Amino acid sequence: MVLAPEGATGAVDVRGAAPGTRETDLLDPTNWVDKVHAIVLSGGSAFGLDAATGVVRWLEEQGIGFETGYGRVPIVPAAVLFDLPMVRKGDQPQARPGAAAGYAACQAASTQMPAAGNVGAGAGACVGKLFGLDRCMKGGIGHASVRVGPWVVGAMVACNAVGDVIDPTTGQVLAGARTADGASLLDTQRALLNGESGKRPLSGTNTTIGVVATNATLNKAQAKRLAMSAHDGLARSIRPAHTPLDGDTLFAMATGSQPGPVDLMLLTVMAAEATARATVDAIRQAESVHTLNGVVPSASSRAS
Repeated sequence: MVLAPEGATGAVDVRGAAPGTRETDLLDPTNWVDKVHAIVLSGGSAFGLDAATGVVRWLEEQGIGFETGYGRVPIVPAAVLFDLPMVRKGDQPQARPGAAAGYAACQAASTQMPAAGNVGAGAGACVGKLFGLDRCMKGGIGHASVRVGPWVVGAMVACNAVGDVIDPTTGQVLAGARTADGASLLDTQRALLNGESGKRPLSGTNTTIGVVATNATLNKAQAKRLAMSAHDGLARSIRPAHTPLDGDTLFAMATGSQPGPVDLMLLTVMAAEATARATVDAIRQAESVHTLNGVVPSASSRAS
C-alpha cells in the first residue's frame, strides 16, 4: 500500500486479460476526480479488494479525502493478485485479506524502506506456473527507485506472473517454471516456442501488480503515460508478460512535491527502469516456502 495523505495525481494502465481492481474507472484522464489518497495492492484474489475498505476508513478518521460538502471521501484504487493455492490448508481458506488488514497497514505505514519478498501482496505470490504449480517458484514484492537530477521515480511490484522472471541486464532466468524433475529452470518462453505445453493454470490465477510514483508535477494524462511506460519494465523482466492468464495492472502516482515543467520522456524511461528493477528485487528477496504439496523454492535458495 502507498499512502498519499496530501493527494497525488493518479492513473492506471491494465494490460493483463484477467484483472481484479477497484476504483480504476475514475483514473481515466477524461474523468473528473484527479487525486488519489492511497493505492492498495493485495493478495487474496477478489477477497483482497476489501482491504481498501479499511484504508478508506483509516483515511476518513484522519480527515483525509475528497471534499464533497457532506464529508471527505478518500479515493483508494486497488488491485489484487490470485494467490489462493498458497494460502490454503487442505480444502480450507487460510487467509483472506480484508478491511482489518488494510486498516492495520495504514497504522504501520512509515517513510522507511518497506519490507520485500514474502510479505503483503507478495506473501503467496509465485512465478513460472505455466507448466503447473508443482514446478513453479516463489514470487514476492519488491522495490526500486531511479533518480535523475531533481526527479525521482520509485516502483513497488508484487510479482505473481505465469511467466518467468528475467534479469534484463544479463538475460538470465532468475525464477520460473522448472523442469519435470525440478532440478533446473525450464525457460518458459523457449519451451513454448519449441512446441511444449503443460498444465496451464486457469485465466486470472496469475497477475503482477504495482505502483510507480514520482515527485514530479503531472496531470492525469501525463500520469497515465507514466503507468503505460512502466509496463515496459514488466515486459523486460517477465517472459512472457501481459498474457491472457495474467491480470497485470500498474498504477502511477505523482505527488507534485517537485514543481516546474517536466521532461516526460525522461520520466517514462525512469518508470520502465524502476519497474524492471523492482520486479527483479521481488524475486531476489523472496524466500522458499513449505506447502502441503512440497517446497516452493526461491531464486535465493537455488543460488545458495
